Amino acid sequence: MAVHNRPAAFDGPDGLPYSVDLLTDTTGDAARPWGGALLFVRWRRIGEAGVDGHLESDFVVFGATEDEARSALQQLSLHDVKAILDALVKPTMPE
Repeated sequence: MAVHNRPAAFDGPDGLPYSVDLLTDTTGDAARPWGGALLFVRWRRIGEAGVDGHLESDFVVFGATEDEARSALQQLSLHDVKAILDALVKPTMPE
């Protein structure tokens, strides 16, 4: 996002296109009050352009503040983000 001023996009292991957004929320855990997760939007490949669904990770980073959690998300490499996407998609794929 920082390099291209737009969400990163990936091809999932299911062959479908995904883009990613960063989410932060309170965790309910006083030791780790803020968490960061990834929201993957799946785009239609056939037919009218638009969203076909989404997948959301569990919290993958934590911080004492919302800004710390967001900063930790922004520090994830594209390789790490792609690995999280692949782990979310694979269980949903037919064998």
